[in-house]
Amino acid sequence: MGTTPDGRIIPPAHADERAMLEAWLDFHRATLALKCAGLEDGPLRRAAASPSSMTLLGLLQHMAEVERNWFQRVFAGLAVAPVFGEDNPDGFALRPERGLDEVRAAWEAEVARGRELIATASLDDSGRLSERDAGVVGDRAVSLRWIMMHMIEEYARHNGHADLLRERVDGVTGV
Repeated sequence: MGTTPDGRIIPPAHADERAMLEAWLDFHRATLALKCAGLEDGPLRRAAASPSSMTLLGLLQHMAEVERNWFQRVFAGLAVAPVFGEDNPDGFALRPERGLDEVRAAWEAEVARGRELIATASLDDSGRLSERDAGVVGDRAVSLRWIMMHMIEEYARHNGHADLLRERVDGVTGV
């Protein structure tokens, strides 16, 4: 496999379904990490696309929570608390004492735990949604395939936000 000029591994052009899903999810994870790299604390906390209050640090926290939700709560059925506290269930709220190192470590731990939980699972294995989420999806059970596709979509959407935020913070652009 090749790499982008910034070092991210390019997903294979030909692979089985599982390898393709994992590669694209990892590519998008690496993209978010790249968008947050090389910045001091202040710019990571800057809501740079008014009127939105979204920040790069908040996006990274949010994705830690998204990883926990879909792989631990939904797929594995674990009752785990929000990563950054009960008062911050979506992860977007920032705390002055929590900087990039702590947030990135939490996010990386959630990514690692998700990989561990799905390592031997079939794409056809299912997790269970809450009643509220099942009302949106139309079914209480969702396959690991569905979850991985959703995670790719979630990262891709938020990476678009991260592109705009990073460009507004310091002018850095890229794919």
